[in-house]
Amino acid sequence: MPSILAYAAPVVSPKDRFVTVYGRKPVLEVLADRSLTVDKVVLAEGSRGQAVSEIRRAAKARGVPVNTASAHRVKVLAGNGKQDQGVLADVVAPRMRPLADALASDAPRRMLLLDGITTPANVGMILRTATAAGIGGVIVPRKGVASIDPLVVKASAGVAFRAPVLRCATAAEAAQAAVSAGYALYALAADAPHSVFTAPLEDRAVFVLGSESAGIGQAVRELVTGQLSIPMRGGVESLNVSAAAAVLCFELLRREQSR
Repeated sequence: MPSILAYAAPVVSPKDRFVTVYGRKPVLEVLADRSLTVDKVVLAEGSRGQAVSEIRRAAKARGVPVNTASAHRVKVLAGNGKQDQGVLADVVAPRMRPLADALASDAPRRMLLLDGITTPANVGMILRTATAAGIGGVIVPRKGVASIDPLVVKASAGVAFRAPVLRCATAAEAAQAAVSAGYALYALAADAPHSVFTAPLEDRAVFVLGSESAGIGQAVRELVTGQLSIPMRGGVESLNVSAAAAVLCFELLRREQSR
């Protein structure tokens, strides 16, 4: 008789369900935004002051549970010991899910994969642009890419809460899973012979965006099936990664609308 453990559902990390916001002002802001669903607030033991009282009142008014934990635990959960101010809130991200779940059912035709992009402003702007262009998924690995935190949320103008974020451990893991699922893997490269505006593209594709300094990692590079360039004029050699992502995303939207 098979063990009952064989039927247990896989454990989903909180980082695959929530955007964690830390700091007293950001937490008050999400509690004030009725369009957001706040799962819980966590306060460091012994937290006092007017802002803490306001957080407690705002959470109570919305029926959001307030838990307490050690100051160290709050720092660990926030992932930013210098700016958490002893408080965090887990905000439900309705379109965030594990990449494995997306590949198992209703997988997006077009996805972006972030590899080594550690600047929060770039990650936030990419999430905003991709969502605006209707990209089906943005793969944001938990390692090697800036965490989706208040800095990313700010850069995205709040869109990060509702962006179609797909989570996995690493970019290399995501690339392998996508290729195994039948996706073509494209990378942007300044010296690529094929323009992003004219190159034929596979129907199911993942587009890798790497850091400006190091590009994409070797493990991901080995799986790339094609490279695309953005034509440049005026002696400009390259674009900021978020600007390049915007060009790519809206070219994909243009192609989608002309289908």
